[in-house]
Amino acid sequence: MNIKILAEKLHPLERKVLPYLKSVKTFKELVAKSGLKDVEVMRALQWLQNKGVISIKENVKEVVMLDKNGKLYAEKGLPEKRFLKSIDGTTNIAIIQKKAKLDGNEINICIGLLKRKAAVDVIKDGGLKVKITDNGKKLLTKDSLEEQFLKTLSKVRELKSLKPEENFALQELRKRKELVKVDVVKTKSLIVSSIGKRLLSVKIDDKVVDRLTPKMLTSGVWKNKKFRRYDVGINVPTTFGGKRHFVNQTIEYAKQIWLDLGFKEMTGDFIQTSFWDLDSLFVPQDHPARQMQDTFFLKKPSHGKLPKDYKKVKEVHENGGNTGSSGWGGKWSEEKAKELLLRTHTTVLSAKKLTELKEEDLPAKFFNIGKVFRNEALDWKHLFEFYQVDGIVVDPNANFKNLIAYLKEFFGKMGFPDARIRPAHFPYTEPSAEIEVLHPVHKEWVELGGCGVFRPEVVKPLLGIDVPVLAWGFGLGRILCPYYKINDLRHIYNNDLKQIRDMKIWMK
Repeated sequence: MNIKILAEKLHPLERKVLPYLKSVKTFKELVAKSGLKDVEVMRALQWLQNKGVISIKENVKEVVMLDKNGKLYAEKGLPEKRFLKSIDGTTNIAIIQKKAKLDGNEINICIGLLKRKAAVDVIKDGGLKVKITDNGKKLLTKDSLEEQFLKTLSKVRELKSLKPEENFALQELRKRKELVKVDVVKTKSLIVSSIGKRLLSVKIDDKVVDRLTPKMLTSGVWKNKKFRRYDVGINVPTTFGGKRHFVNQTIEYAKQIWLDLGFKEMTGDFIQTSFWDLDSLFVPQDHPARQMQDTFFLKKPSHGKLPKDYKKVKEVHENGGNTGSSGWGGKWSEEKAKELLLRTHTTVLSAKKLTELKEEDLPAKFFNIGKVFRNEALDWKHLFEFYQVDGIVVDPNANFKNLIAYLKEFFGKMGFPDARIRPAHFPYTEPSAEIEVLHPVHKEWVELGGCGVFRPEVVKPLLGIDVPVLAWGFGLGRILCPYYKINDLRHIYNNDLKQIRDMKIWMK
């Protein structure tokens, strides 16, 4: 290494600190001698360490020291010793307190402690009195272990250096308020490297310019100045630029797939009536999905309004209307249909979109990626709030093969080239199917969602005509987990800054 070039790269703080490295060994000494602030010295040392000039070794040790009362008792003696010295025969407690200059709390501690050591007898005769015992007289002739230990703490001592009897005395003293304390002390030792020793032997020019200012440029004085070299290869702290959360990245990527396929985006509110969320999709009013264990219902307000032509849906439920179906039978409740809830799927938007279309608008394709809410028990594969991908294709010429082709195209672009369809049942589609993909890591088939062709009982009351409507809905979480190597859906929302910083960007 060229020491001369290294010297020219030194920051002004490094130049101020460097000369003292010949005589000091610790960070504390360096701060005292240099006259710089702690943070300035630490910054200079870190830069010098990055350049290989020094190494910083941190030493951690537990130490014992006197606390507030400990310092007082080290000078005046322990309260119990002063208590014993103040006893003259059988002595009243009030007299002892006055002679020994003890407060009420200290008096109580002394009585309890000395009774435990059999050093005094307590006599209740016309007031509280004490009498010193033979054992108490012996205690007056020599220092206790606690007193001996206190005297050794005039200087801070390392915990691991204590003898067994000193450890015993420490534990006894720690039972009492603010006598001694154990603390962790960190010291930084500075070790000058071979490069550093060579650098210390070179004359360091302290008249170098660290910053080029507009004034220097306009006046031209910069021509006669010597500038510090900048080291562009030196280690610097890692910085983290802002970026979208990886879930949002996935959503934007998935949206672009549907847009590229010619779909338009649907939007809508989280809060919906049961009519739109369930009844319009031919879900019977006694279906388990309506129960509290599956759905979040609102308390205030608890009910919304029905659309003007709601009776078309009512008729389909009760007798099939003009769809050729017999419906579900029974009495359809308007009150149940008005109940407000947090949408359980984004298919509710597909139902609403059908009511907005006219025959001349067809064919039409729509999608939505939005939050849905289920009253689920939280575990590794279930969340009570998650994103769902939903879509419909309204086309007189559409068929089930088209549906499979759309889904395989989407999942292929999302990183699942192998997708398959298997039969299933849903109240609002016929035929109905579930979508499975081959997990790229575990090589197992994983179910991701449902799909099918809307039944006439859904389409005719909403659209007015019977046209094939391809439909699907699946959770986004299970799609993004393999890409990000997440095995538990709960870990998607950890609020872990390290996870968010380190997570790779979604890009296929």
